[in-house]
Amino acid sequence: MTEKKYWLLPEGISETLPPQANELERLRRELIDLYRSWGYELVFPPFIEYLDSLLTGTGGDLNLQTFKLTDHITGRTLGIRADITPQVARIDAHQLRRDYPTRLCYQGTVLRSRYDTLTASRSPLQIGAELYGYSGVEAELEILGLMIASLKCAGIQEIYLDLGHVGIYRGLARQAGFDQQQEFAMFDALQRKAIPEIEQLVLDFAIEESIAGMLVALAKLSGAEALHNATERLAGADLSVLQALDELGSVAALLAERYPELPVHFDLAELRGYHYHTGMMFAAYVPGLGQEVARGGRYDDIGKLFGRARPACGFSADLNLLLRLRGGAEQPEPTILAPAVDDPALRLVVQHLRQSGRSVIQALPEQQGGAEELGCSELLQQQGENWVVVACPSG
Repeated sequence: MTEKKYWLLPEGISETLPPQANELERLRRELIDLYRSWGYELVFPPFIEYLDSLLTGTGGDLNLQTFKLTDHITGRTLGIRADITPQVARIDAHQLRRDYPTRLCYQGTVLRSRYDTLTASRSPLQIGAELYGYSGVEAELEILGLMIASLKCAGIQEIYLDLGHVGIYRGLARQAGFDQQQEFAMFDALQRKAIPEIEQLVLDFAIEESIAGMLVALAKLSGAEALHNATERLAGADLSVLQALDELGSVAALLAERYPELPVHFDLAELRGYHYHTGMMFAAYVPGLGQEVARGGRYDDIGKLFGRARPACGFSADLNLLLRLRGGAEQPEPTILAPAVDDPALRLVVQHLRQSGRSVIQALPEQQGGAEELGCSELLQQQGENWVVVACPSG
């Protein structure tokens, strides 16, 4: 009879053990404290919701990522969240209902039915911040600044940004007169930067030559000089495209002023979250890693179906990935081992040490394993009438 491997976890699902769990919690607290210092209020959305609420405003982008099940009480379909951002938008629009800018932050586990490009896990620890109620580029700048500060807080110093704007392709698609099927076909080809396929599509769709040229050019507009080149290559685009380019230019100029050492690249054909975002999109990368370490953008329409269409901008990251990139972990204070002695004076010393933030393990009578096995480098030792902390004897 084959032995059942009860300890196996599903593919893409992991657990965090000591001491990494302590490091993860320390990083989580540092980031939440950082967000609080910027005026962001912490919220805890539920892990599971009715599916229609969970997917509202996302354009169906999260539908394939979301695990679904039936509520045995109501018979309605539930979803396990694959992204916390829509939930926070619901809280802003339906629960808080403020008429002024609202800053919210969050952290929690999400569950995805398939892998995502941001992480190799299907159950990442998502952390992020959202700014509601302000439509100017100052919101993007604040969110970008907080994202950069988050990465630096996690010990990631060498980063670069990729900026894009969904309004560029959206405006060109409207100018070309695409129907929905044509828009999606061109969108798919642009995502893959499949230039021969794009050239064939504009022929098949009988697109006007000037607009066809701009669509083909869009796939090539990536890199540090892409925005500069776009002003020439997309000069014939309609006003919404030119406004999107102006927004990118304004944000890039202000970023260069505030973060002169920060490399900024542009990818004007990057359309991840196209049906969800409404304006600028951005992602942070580190050298040698072929995936984003954080990403975000503007998504003004998400609160509409919750009753209030508020401007919105935010970012998110995977806490586990940030910890992996952090490198050298902080060394905690040594753990102290107290002997298995029933002494009121000893109990009082242990209590005071713990209240001061020290870790003290109370030995159990006749237990196996001493200070070394328990990870203790110091001992409580009785000297006269007093209990004092001493280093464990070497060897």
